[in-house]
Amino acid sequence: MKRTFRVLAGCLLAPALCLAAQAFAQAGTYPRQPVKVLVPYSPGGLPDTVARVVGQKLSEKWGQPVLVENKPGGNGVVSAQALISAAPDGYTLMISDISMFVINPFIYSKLPYDPQKDFTSISLIARAPLFLAVQPSLPASNFQEFVALAKAKPGALSYGSSGVGSIHHLTFESIKSALGIDVLHVPFKGTSQSVPAVVAGQVSAVFSAFPSLAGFAKEGKLKLIAVNSKERSSLAPDVATIAETTIPGFDFAPSIGIWGPAGLSPAIANKIAADVSELLKDPAFADRLHVLGIDPVGLGPQAFEQQLAADRERYQRAVKVAGAKAD
Repeated sequence: MKRTFRVLAGCLLAPALCLAAQAFAQAGTYPRQPVKVLVPYSPGGLPDTVARVVGQKLSEKWGQPVLVENKPGGNGVVSAQALISAAPDGYTLMISDISMFVINPFIYSKLPYDPQKDFTSISLIARAPLFLAVQPSLPASNFQEFVALAKAKPGALSYGSSGVGSIHHLTFESIKSALGIDVLHVPFKGTSQSVPAVVAGQVSAVFSAFPSLAGFAKEGKLKLIAVNSKERSSLAPDVATIAETTIPGFDFAPSIGIWGPAGLSPAIANKIAADVSELLKDPAFADRLHVLGIDPVGLGPQAFEQQLAADRERYQRAVKVAGAKAD
């Protein structure tokens, strides 16, 4: 009887062991052909920038072309569907911000993808903190003074965002809710419109990435008074965080990650994550990202999933506070 059980157990375990061995062997030789990286937005944005600079370095490391393909549409839906339909072999990946996974589920009544079941989280590549900028004429030199001004003049101040449900919108609405201030929301179609609007005095304030603000700040056309990351950014270390001055734990810095389709071999996912992490540890490459307004991170699959779970809770609360709906 015991011998029969051992034989049966061996028959059952053998296929699983063979599959595991095959997966590790594939990971050891990965990639053996060009890798396509989808980006769910048009060229020039933060995810596209990260995809191109990281893709170039991975191509050099792997000895295979890494081809970036922009698939904008539906706030990430078009790219998500393309990734879902791809073979889970590591040759079709996606680099995106996390809004598809932690914001879209709460602002859309229906999505043609399941953000937790249809993808394999591979690596949290980087974060790009957003800075709060105001006109020099505004009598506020730091965030506390801005809040005091908003409380003294309810409804008199306004802020620009990249649209309803954008990270810029949710960041400011969370501030309004936490501090009980009344600041008018003026949505634009991206920071290419909202940043010039604050420079021109059409709105009082705007959150944006450092590169789009740095030139105006240097020329004295804008003041940077706060940053929305939990810790100060090395891009402008003199600018205090909202977390340290006013709202403890406040953190709405956009994150950029890399995903594969569901069913991607853990061995391949771990190899990609390890290779990305190795790139980010290179001082010259990290400096290149800093110039672009990006802070390198490099979390692996498990830590990335844990971070996404925490982000879902935070953004769900933010969407509820903002009353944001995209349909």
